[in-house]
Amino acid sequence: MAIHLTAADDREPLIRALHGAAGAPVGVAGVVAGMTRRARLARLGRALGRAVTEAFAWDDADRRDGRWWPQGISSSADASPEEQVAGRRLLVTTSYARRVAGATQGCRVTFVDLDTLRYEHVLLVEPGVDADGAPTLAPVHLHAGGVVWHGPWLHLAATARGLVSCRTDDILPVADPDVADRLGVADGRVTAYGHRFVLPVRRLLRAGADRGEERFRYSFLALDRSEEVPALVSGEYARGTRSRRLVRYEIDPGTALPRVDADGVARPVSLGEGVGRMQGVVVRKGQHLVSVSNGPWLPGTICSGRPGRMRRHLLAVPMGPEDLTYWPSTDRVWSVTEHPRRRWLVSMPRGWFV
Repeated sequence: MAIHLTAADDREPLIRALHGAAGAPVGVAGVVAGMTRRARLARLGRALGRAVTEAFAWDDADRRDGRWWPQGISSSADASPEEQVAGRRLLVTTSYARRVAGATQGCRVTFVDLDTLRYEHVLLVEPGVDADGAPTLAPVHLHAGGVVWHGPWLHLAATARGLVSCRTDDILPVADPDVADRLGVADGRVTAYGHRFVLPVRRLLRAGADRGEERFRYSFLALDRSEEVPALVSGEYARGTRSRRLVRYEIDPGTALPRVDADGVARPVSLGEGVGRMQGVVVRKGQHLVSVSNGPWLPGTICSGRPGRMRRHLLAVPMGPEDLTYWPSTDRVWSVTEHPRRRWLVSMPRGWFV
């Protein structure tokens, strides 16, 4: 295949220095134990779409927030064969921050406990060092249009940059002012955003293409367990005549990372054609479900079938559907919507689209 991903340097030394300055990382278990926000059941109705049979709304502040926009979704069912992490059934979503007064707060992930409906935001950060060699961190600026939680890794779609990966074991608490001071954030660049935990980026898989080939835009991301070797599936959001390709990268079972060759290059094992305005995808035994946005006021569409032969299910999901993820034991598909005052986590039976 003419497109590819190239592994960049691992940030292990920088992350080890962060751990030394902040204390022991707490991982997902620490986030679950310290969740401070609560979602609520949402009343079903036409606005939620014909296929939706379960929905949750964020708390009022997050539902109305004009700065943070939800994008990606995955779950502990992707992360573990037992479908639990830290003993809980969890969703994880991504959000990016829009610019306000010329500044942006970066992007974050949010862990949601499906049994208690409590949740917590975790800011993604770039580890670094200052002029004196002391560890620092700064927000990561990504659209974060999709996410896959596989084993200890969170893989995020980074559009033209490729894929960004973090280890959930690296999650650090930063609410303590002394910790913030040691990490060079005493001016409140992290804690003022309301984040009590941060997750450093560990590695980048940089997007590339052979000469004469258009580079791939990694707009969203999903885990495909249809084959013996699991894979990451990504696609391109597109309007007009822009490319709208779907691509599949095998995962190395030993590392839970995309499989690379001796030169550190990952190449896709398949490539197909999607549809316009794609926002997310799930794959189950060859069947693709693709979410399509129709703007902030019209309900979204789910397309089902195989690439190039998709059937449209109109009015299936709320307005502004984003990424998709599949929960095997319940045979359900989850999505997250992005627009203020119309933000939900929604669940649909996969069989509705067959």
